[in-house]
Amino acid sequence: MTRGGRAKDSDGPDRRCIVTGEVQPKGGLIRFVVGPDAGIVPDIEGKLPGRGIYVSADRAAIAQAAKRKLFARAARAPVTVPEGLEDLVHDLQTRRVIELLALGRKAGQAVAGYEKVRDWLNTESAEVLIQASDGSARGKTKLRAPDGEDSYIGCLSAGEIGLAFGREHVIHAALAAGGLSARVVEEAAKLARLRGQNDGTDAIGED
Repeated sequence: MTRGGRAKDSDGPDRRCIVTGEVQPKGGLIRFVVGPDAGIVPDIEGKLPGRGIYVSADRAAIAQAAKRKLFARAARAPVTVPEGLEDLVHDLQTRRVIELLALGRKAGQAVAGYEKVRDWLNTESAEVLIQASDGSARGKTKLRAPDGEDSYIGCLSAGEIGLAFGREHVIHAALAAGGLSARVVEEAAKLARLRGQNDGTDAIGED
């Protein structure tokens, strides 16, 4: 994820958003399916059976899809759309990012805390720097993300990062290279878009 919180341009097969008509990589879209009860179900992990219906990872776009009955049009059948679908998607996507980050911690591919993160950055063990969106500007400037794209995540709060590490709050974290890191970056890019965060460099402080 770039510091702008944008998904990469080459992110697997392209799909069309039913709201904007824009064709883009799947990494920038939320997948929905029609459940057994004809209800629209967010498929955050992209694993549910059925024909996928795609909407840009944008709260306004999801709300428009529901309001304009575009899910029914895409499904070519009557469907039921949950109230507050955009809020549901946001909450599920937030949980998804936290869970993936927690998996990284358990696998030894993620660390938290200013000193540990600094050590990883200095030894080039870190591929991605994660900093809390509600930290201080002064603290943020003390750590520099690794060179290259997709090396910074800034859309999570200190409390949300803390959940992944079993702490009350975490300001600084880092991910090592690997497939799990790429998944966290991709899912965090979606979350940043859902939160309307076009700039992932919000001010950060030290742990």
